[in-house]
Amino acid sequence: MADKEKKKKESIFDLSKYIDKHIRVKFQGGREASGVLKGFDPLLNLVLDGTIEYMRDPDDQYKLTEDTRQLGLVVCRGTSVVLICPQDGMEAIPNPFIQQQDG
Repeated sequence: MADKEKKKKESIFDLSKYIDKHIRVKFQGGREASGVLKGFDPLLNLVLDGTIEYMRDPDDQYKLTEDTRQLGLVVCRGTSVVLICPQDGMEAIPNPFIQQQDG
């Protein structure tokens, strides 16, 4: 019966180093928000505190305006998350999808 056991999916993202740090999140449909990452799970559901939503231009849904809206504590559904990046800059990582060659 061990063959039929489901293997636990491993996430290629290690968001634990961003706990209690400001991150910016982009969602499907063009919405963007930023806040302090308080928690996450393997499906990339995120808990953000002190969240600010960046309002979009009513004429162009993919263009942001200077307006913001305070949301406070929110749970972001992982299936709608497109991009997660730290507010204080980005860090280059090796491509996890290519095989690394030794020597």
